[in-house]
Amino acid sequence: MKCCLRQEAVYGVRAHTFAGLMDLYESNYIRLRNLVADLNVMPAVAVSHVPGALDLHLQFLERCRFTTTLGLTYCFQDEEGAFPAPDIRVRIYHDAQVAEVIACGRRRGLHHAEYNRLHHHYPLTEKWRMNRFLHKWLGYCLRQGHRFAPERGYPLLNEASKSAEDILLIAEP
Repeated sequence: MKCCLRQEAVYGVRAHTFAGLMDLYESNYIRLRNLVADLNVMPAVAVSHVPGALDLHLQFLERCRFTTTLGLTYCFQDEEGAFPAPDIRVRIYHDAQVAEVIACGRRRGLHHAEYNRLHHHYPLTEKWRMNRFLHKWLGYCLRQGHRFAPERGYPLLNEASKSAEDILLIAEP
């Protein structure tokens, strides 16, 4: 019996190839820009609330001239308290118009998972898998109606205001 690895095309891109990974980065950038319309005017922390869906939490971790690093997650509750999942970190490269998963993890549960591209070297297939997950998840969030837009009136956080953890910002669709 002959066994071979099968590489399937996803949206016209060969899976698990460098070119396919670059296309995923570009597609993730487009989906993120649909989710977060204007990265430069959003507050550091925001929550998108869509009736019948989990609240989507957005946090800007770093804003630079050519890159932005942000976190996206849901917040779950268990007997030990609140925890984020999938707790994904994405770096956006503005000049190249691509977005890459740099970290993803789940803090609790039977299937503890962690991916951190900044501290480990991962093979192409693992990078493909994590960025494909982001691609699918962003599509799901967009289909549910999640959006972060400055016209929704998010209050800006400053030193005099409460900490980001104490403030819940709601974005109605």
